[in-house]
Amino acid sequence: MRRSTFSPEPDCAIAQSLGVIGDGWELLIVRDLARGLDRFDQLAESLRISRKVLTERLGGLLDSGVVERTAYQERPTRYAYGLTPRGRALLPVLVALQDWGDRWVLGDGELTGTNTVDEAPAQRVHELVGRRVPAVVLPSTAGTTVDVVDGEARSTVLFGYPATGRPTPLPEGWMDIAGTAGCTLENRLFAAKYDEFLARRISVRGVSTQRRDEQQAFAAAEEIPQVLLSDVELELAAALRLPTFRAGGYERLKRVVLVVGADRVVNAVKYPVTDIAEAVEWALATA
Repeated sequence: MRRSTFSPEPDCAIAQSLGVIGDGWELLIVRDLARGLDRFDQLAESLRISRKVLTERLGGLLDSGVVERTAYQERPTRYAYGLTPRGRALLPVLVALQDWGDRWVLGDGELTGTNTVDEAPAQRVHELVGRRVPAVVLPSTAGTTVDVVDGEARSTVLFGYPATGRPTPLPEGWMDIAGTAGCTLENRLFAAKYDEFLARRISVRGVSTQRRDEQQAFAAAEEIPQVLLSDVELELAAALRLPTFRAGGYERLKRVVLVVGADRVVNAVKYPVTDIAEAVEWALATA
């Protein structure tokens, strides 16, 4: 475990939490484990830190119950690392920290539901091309939990959107935030093309951070055939480091479209989405 002179206040939850995971390397290890990098060498390569430092930080996370390990090889013994339920509970913290950094450190402080192509969030999303989507299973409008990638389809179109206004009213000032308008339209346009996607063995899945019951009510009212997935715990947002913004007390996905192959590799990305109808046609032609 790393050495530290930090002595947190015993009755302050913030201070006590920082005593468990207050080191920058530890937060980045949690970030990369959420991304599906579960081997020591993968973590070392991604983080570009010494093996000694990585060993110390992993040891601390194991001791604190944030990370667990399982042997996947003997002689010599090698381990795969993963987040425990305690560790996964940190994902909303990571997403909120990323959102704060995108807005206040890398950005100019403006609250926005989109980005320009030259901003850091857009560059980060486009770097997903060629990368593998880790296994993330989310609650769906079908009433079951569903993998975000359809293993039986030729490819999967994942479109993330901020929120629909049915049945839960949107937050005050929603329409003043750039990039928020059009979520119902987007779902309707994908629904209108659903049979064409299906005929080409392309699975379409919408994702928002709304609750499943909200999505189910919306899908029933609008007769939406595509599966909608609830990323209310921000697992997919953390796994892919998707851009978000905070409105109405919740983190919301910025509008993005991903085309993922049957091998779980991201083949194409549409971000920012400036023309929703064009983005739907792009997805059909690209997937």
